[in-house]
Amino acid sequence: MVKKSMKNILVTGAAGQIGTELVMALRQKFGNDNVLATGRKTKPTKQVLNSGPFEFVNINDKESVEKLIKKYDIDTIYNMAAILSAVGEDRPGLCWNVNMNGLINILDLAVQNDLTRVFVPSSIAAFGPETPKNNTPQETILKPTTMYGVTKVSGELISDYYFQKFGLDIRGMRYPGIISNETLPGGGTTDYAVEIFYEAIKNKKYECFVNKDTVLPMMYMPDCIKATLDLMDAEISSLKHHSDFNVTAMSFSVEELADEIKKHIPEFRCTYKPDFRQKIADSWPRSIDDSAARKEWNWKPEYNLAKMTEDMIQVLGKKHEKGKL
Repeated sequence: MVKKSMKNILVTGAAGQIGTELVMALRQKFGNDNVLATGRKTKPTKQVLNSGPFEFVNINDKESVEKLIKKYDIDTIYNMAAILSAVGEDRPGLCWNVNMNGLINILDLAVQNDLTRVFVPSSIAAFGPETPKNNTPQETILKPTTMYGVTKVSGELISDYYFQKFGLDIRGMRYPGIISNETLPGGGTTDYAVEIFYEAIKNKKYECFVNKDTVLPMMYMPDCIKATLDLMDAEISSLKHHSDFNVTAMSFSVEELADEIKKHIPEFRCTYKPDFRQKIADSWPRSIDDSAARKEWNWKPEYNLAKMTEDMIQVLGKKHEKGKL
């Protein structure tokens, strides 16, 4: 069967932190009308809502998803819908249902409707306490201790299975913590790396829910979107991996981040009151080896800690002045 060329894209989780900006990047690249944004119950930003089509849909409702695939002649899916780590520990059954049962619905529909390509994000949550903490290799121990992590490992494995079994072109990467100035994160363990900027600008202080010496891999949203699009554009012949690429841009401690913010806001003060998320953070790597991504599809980040911090404060500062923060 001849595959269709990429033309109409469906993005699930379009009201989420990554989904919001991914939709806009895809619309800029492929045209507003060619990118269908979807969400389960959270309304997207006005920018997403006003720039192209949006539909409410639950990925656990297979029939409803298929109706949208046919209605919009969908060729490619970015499955960004997920229950994240902190929320997943509070509601593990929901986490499994959305992250795994919902994913299998998407993959089945992709096969049944002859879709060209599917993006399935993974996470550093796929790693666990037994994984090497520094320069975590591409091929390593995957024994997570959170339900979110369990679903991410399972998602990587089921995606590779569908690639081998059905020839479905599925691609994915293990996102580190993602820092954005557009949409607030939705219940993840790395949320502090975003919250700290908002609180620094609004209140000049922040109480962090992990210790000051907690170090995790991070990525600024422009690099996150760039990595996602670059992987999806790569020639399949160049890819030895498919659903589990390590990617990163920087690693830093909370204290290092706070110190960088103080260069721009000298009066800022950060205090620390670790909660249950500290244990989750401690189970994840401090730094990542993403040499496979660099070799197979030429991944290269553009932002380091200093450049990211400067841009975050500039953008959020302007929003605050306008009363939009």
